[in-house]
Amino acid sequence: MVVLDGEERTGLERTAVTFKQLSEAEKERYVEFSEWEGRSGGYAIQSLGSTLVERIEGSVSNVVGLPVGLLFELAPELFVQS
Repeated sequence: MVVLDGEERTGLERTAVTFKQLSEAEKERYVEFSEWEGRSGGYAIQSLGSTLVERIEGSVSNVVGLPVGLLFELAPELFVQS
């Protein structure tokens, strides 16, 4: 939800992430890197976690945490340079 000048704008972004089949060694290696700590879903798709992913359907920025495309649709005036 975005509120600009008292106007509430809402939208929905859906993204499906399909993970690869991983061997036990691959799982252990990922855990050893500790990148998963403090991460929603236990991985960071913008770094080493991308090696776990087979396919993404939708917005990568939505997986990272902010659906930039949707934000632009809801509030394009935020993207104007002054």
